[in-house]
Amino acid sequence: MNLDFSHPGFTAYVLLLLGSGIAMIVLASPAFRRTSMVLRVLNTLVGLAYLGYGVYLAFFFSGGTYVMFFQAFVLPVLLVIRTVQANRIAKRQASRSAQS
Repeated sequence: MNLDFSHPGFTAYVLLLLGSGIAMIVLASPAFRRTSMVLRVLNTLVGLAYLGYGVYLAFFFSGGTYVMFFQAFVLPVLLVIRTVQANRIAKRQASRSAQS
């Protein structure tokens, strides 16, 4: 396992990839069914990619160079914000139509 904290930047990056991947997969779950199918599929695909790359770096990476994606810091935040917004909008619309 490569998460020994002797290289804190690498370890933080791997943990961020793993956490972001799990968070995006959770957001794609049926619990957030009010979001659009496109957003759920996007969350699933990006989440699996982040989780897969994080697992690779944590368990199979044997040294050398690795790619640190800037998107790993920005994209999960944007997708989480967009999913929460879409869910709130759908709930408001559902409650308005139920009141009518």
